[in-house]
Amino acid sequence: MATTEPVEVGLDEAIARAACLAVPGRRRILGIVGAPGAGKSTLAEQLVRALGSERAVLVPMDGYHLANTVLEDLGRRDRKGAVDTFDDAGFASLLERLHAQRPDAVEIIYAPHFRRDLEEPIGSAQPVPGHIPLVITEGNYLLQDSGAWPRVRACLDEAWFIAPDEPLRHARLIERHERYGKSAAEARRWALGSDQRNAELIEASAARADWIIRIR
Repeated sequence: MATTEPVEVGLDEAIARAACLAVPGRRRILGIVGAPGAGKSTLAEQLVRALGSERAVLVPMDGYHLANTVLEDLGRRDRKGAVDTFDDAGFASLLERLHAQRPDAVEIIYAPHFRRDLEEPIGSAQPVPGHIPLVITEGNYLLQDSGAWPRVRACLDEAWFIAPDEPLRHARLIERHERYGKSAAEARRWALGSDQRNAELIEASAARADWIIRIR
């Protein structure tokens, strides 16, 4: 576990820091990392909304979930969300392409998107033109040191680790599971079981971030 205490910051401060990365004429990638329920997606969406669609685009890691049929064949369907239930090499290759994309590139790169209502990734769902200076990606495992994950970290010009209070994170996670169809008992069992085991692995990677934060 990382021993560095998170810095409490306001949303405006986070937006200002992201804006410094969104410099026209140069592609940068910002990675937002944290355990399930940390608020990664919310912060990433807020940053993109604040910066505008001509300055930032969101490409989440969740688009590289392995499909349910693949997870069933591998015997991993009951722990979907674990580090070995993602196509880490595919995600790393996408980020390498995005990092190398020139501002004047004619080619548009298409990234996948994860549909929570379907619990499946959808390919080629997010277009990324070359002129957008900042790609924001968010996910659980961007700072892991196994498999292809170090290639992911190498593509991040800056990595932020979100470390909210644990009771708040658990409450968000349980509510999210219920919202997508689990019973209250199932939601709590999943959040405090499989999700918690994943969280412990994720939190151990926090020291590899550039900024460990708690959003006020």
